[in-house]
Amino acid sequence: MCGRYAASRRPEDLAGIFEIEKWEPEETLEPDYNVAPTKEVYAVLDRPLKDVEDPKPVRQLRKLKWGLVPSWSKTPEGGARMINARAETVHEKPSFRRAFATRRCILPADGYYEWVTGKQERDLEVEGRRKRPRKQPYFVTPADGSVFAMAGLYEFWRDRTLPDDHPRTWWVTCSVITTEAEAAPLAAAPADGPHALADIHPRMPLMLTPDRWDHWLDPARTDPDELASLLTPPPTGLMRAFPVSTAVSSVRNNGPELLKELDGPEEGTLF
Repeated sequence: MCGRYAASRRPEDLAGIFEIEKWEPEETLEPDYNVAPTKEVYAVLDRPLKDVEDPKPVRQLRKLKWGLVPSWSKTPEGGARMINARAETVHEKPSFRRAFATRRCILPADGYYEWVTGKQERDLEVEGRRKRPRKQPYFVTPADGSVFAMAGLYEFWRDRTLPDDHPRTWWVTCSVITTEAEAAPLAAAPADGPHALADIHPRMPLMLTPDRWDHWLDPARTDPDELASLLTPPPTGLMRAFPVSTAVSSVRNNGPELLKELDGPEEGTLF
């Protein structure tokens, strides 16, 4: 799954990485080292500009709310529960299938956080028999320091209790697509910690390599079979994971110190 991530890159940097053609300075977000559900996040998407005759999609950097609210929902309250969409079923789930067809995005990140537990507890979580308690947090990030481009979906929701000209009439929300975690060795693994992403959690955000960005963002591509080919996991061995402070477990904490690599798990936590 993906329940927390870090996103510290500036809009100017993202514009260069993703060849952004349009972004609004007033939508600038501060670096966020502890992104949690319902927060506003950056999303890269291809979409025609408003009030412009040319229908050609334009590469944009937009500010969205994390937690997808389906267009048909009566209220936005369920958005906090729809932060993730499973790659295996995203094409058929009512909450995601329309967005999957034409409203796909990339959610740029430095990496994501996950909390390690023992194998027995992870097996119980996979079976749906209990909620996994959080222990030692790890930060998972590209080993080469590149941007972690998470596959995402976005959706528009209209609050029909508000007039058309109200600033909160329209909500634009998003979700991270997840896939089965890699069982192959990490590019750099802690000596006394997990050696594969699957040792940390059975799921992981689906990372898109640069060769897939244009196809993924193109709203003209709507064929389910073609889109499904873009949901395959990236090559193995691209990621590293390292322990970080348990301070990240509280959403009240936010700063670059949360990404500091520890020599090993904190006292009182277990792998």
